[in-house]
Amino acid sequence: MVDEQQTLDYHVKQVLEGNRSFENVFQSVIRMILEKDYEKVNVNGNPTYDYQIFREGKKHIIGMYDEINKFVGYVKNAAEGGSAKEMGFVLIGEPGNGKTFFVEQVCDLYRNFLSHPENQKYTFVIENPNAFGEYGQIKEIESQTYEDPMRLIMNLSKNREENLQHLKSIGFDDQGIKKLFENHRPLGACSTYILNQLRKHCKGDIEKMKEFIRIENIDIDETSGTVTGKYPSGDKITSSATDLTGKQSLPRLLNIPEGSNPYTFDLRIGALARVAGGGIHFADEILKNKRDLVKIYLGVINDRLIEVRGYKWPIDTLIIATSNNEEYNRFASEKEESPILNRLRRCFVAHNTNYKLQKTLTSYSLGDKKKTTFSGEELHIDPNLIQALSYATTLTRIPRSERLPPIEFMKLSANEEAGEKSIKLLKEIVDEKNRNPKVNERFGQKGVGHRDLGIALQTQMEMSTTNEGCCMFTEDAFIALESIIYDVIQDPKDREKFFSDIKLAKGLYRDLVEVSMFNAYMQKPDAIKDDVLRYVNMVIGIDATNLGADKMWGYTDPQTKERVPLQIDERFMKAVESRMGLSNSEHVESFRGSIRRLYGQRIPVEPNYDFMDNHILVKAVTNVRLKSDFAEAGSLIGILSNPHNEKNREMRSKVLDAMTKDGGYCNTCAQKTIDYYCRPEDES
Repeated sequence: MVDEQQTLDYHVKQVLEGNRSFENVFQSVIRMILEKDYEKVNVNGNPTYDYQIFREGKKHIIGMYDEINKFVGYVKNAAEGGSAKEMGFVLIGEPGNGKTFFVEQVCDLYRNFLSHPENQKYTFVIENPNAFGEYGQIKEIESQTYEDPMRLIMNLSKNREENLQHLKSIGFDDQGIKKLFENHRPLGACSTYILNQLRKHCKGDIEKMKEFIRIENIDIDETSGTVTGKYPSGDKITSSATDLTGKQSLPRLLNIPEGSNPYTFDLRIGALARVAGGGIHFADEILKNKRDLVKIYLGVINDRLIEVRGYKWPIDTLIIATSNNEEYNRFASEKEESPILNRLRRCFVAHNTNYKLQKTLTSYSLGDKKKTTFSGEELHIDPNLIQALSYATTLTRIPRSERLPPIEFMKLSANEEAGEKSIKLLKEIVDEKNRNPKVNERFGQKGVGHRDLGIALQTQMEMSTTNEGCCMFTEDAFIALESIIYDVIQDPKDREKFFSDIKLAKGLYRDLVEVSMFNAYMQKPDAIKDDVLRYVNMVIGIDATNLGADKMWGYTDPQTKERVPLQIDERFMKAVESRMGLSNSEHVESFRGSIRRLYGQRIPVEPNYDFMDNHILVKAVTNVRLKSDFAEAGSLIGILSNPHNEKNREMRSKVLDAMTKDGGYCNTCAQKTIDYYCRPEDES
């Protein structure tokens, strides 16, 4: 006897009352996405949407705005009955740019979504099949493709009108029935065969037929590939069609004498049946599969059917695939293979080119567990390491352009100001690059990938200098990254460009060190930031109408909301602007105008904005302060590098203490950073 809450009638009433859902996989996924907030953002000059569901969790997706928007658009189109429902979605790009991570995140989110009672997926089980057929030791039969019970009730009778009347008797109105039948499809071959046997046994009495039916929720099982499953491309010898579609089962053949019974085929051996009831199938490196498997995918994607020896099982599956550029280019060049590509919504995945977001990705590569040396001692992380490596990896992904230098390109990609260079220029260059028919020449398609960055960090952790000093020092990270480029980059032109990019990153690292040195000398962690903001506020106040002869001006601090007095120091302002190479009044006023515009745009919505991302301004302020505090510019280097008198030794000790106390340095990286600062190299 079936428990009341497992009866077909109970399930149908729960759907009618809105306690359970009946929708296809596309409708489920888009509902999952749009139930969360989203906001409008600007990426490389293009307005787009940022869906917050992809930013949740400890290790979530970073960036990938265009790719996420294309995926959302594809799923939404399919959910609304558009052409996408007969297509798969394939992510194409270089290794190590996050394709697989993206798909796995979507699967994780979907499993979590389905774990909530109102979103659970259900299927049906036929009990006691021997009462109406010959099934030997088989005591019950579960739908092989996890068909939804609502699909079953729409197919209980062979007569469509009788099914409609039955639904009306349960309580569905015409509008509700119309909505149900939008997702109508026939049952699979074995369910249809068994239902015909049951119908004949019950003489068409629907109520009697329902006595043999039990409703079960589908277990969300990641390891067995249920609801979300992955099929990695196999080698040419061992992979076969049965990996996807299943095959005839010997135990079932021994129990079922009727050779025409399609239940003799065990579909669950294959990867597709396990995700056929509203699940997600991940075809990893789909184009690496041998041709017969690719042809199976063509049929499955186009018709949403599993077909074995003429028997058909309709499936409700979202198919997401990945491919690297080389396989895609090879496949696209073979014209006879175009049908499979025409059935795939292609999304070309670029490396991340926002250095701010790259800091989080670099942290992912480093890992969040405590690091130790080979001898078990705790391994310290240089406070500049993540920032410097993020500069380096991002710059390798920035294409060369005569119109936009690499550092300005990188800054605009991070939505920062870049002098007179505009976001419009960035958009033009990115759009131009993305029109290149050669996929690997498009924007962001070349560069050091996430996996290579991880290997570089592993290499650094293996270095003797790292283990002996118990610290991952930033200068060693550049050495490790260069060694990886020698190992993995085969094209001499690409290798030469990447080394040039790393040289630029070293210059930016040098700027970070100079800021650290001055902050440590001043015994104040934010000394340079305070001076940068002092310059900015002077730019805002210098044209004030109430500025007196003493050049005193008052402003409201955007963070504390308190009134702050400030004396305009034009000598300081001109010294900073001279350091930036602003040689005439027009250039000066243009720069000051950009500061005023940025202040007006950012401060009202982001009171904590500190202008420290303006590398040129920060470097100029640092150098000016060094010049004003010492007899000549750079004399701090002379003091720190010449500890032969007591006064110099005291200064070095003072700087070292400040770095270890307030700067996040350990004794090893503090000493090495001071030594690096004293060497005349990597000046940007």
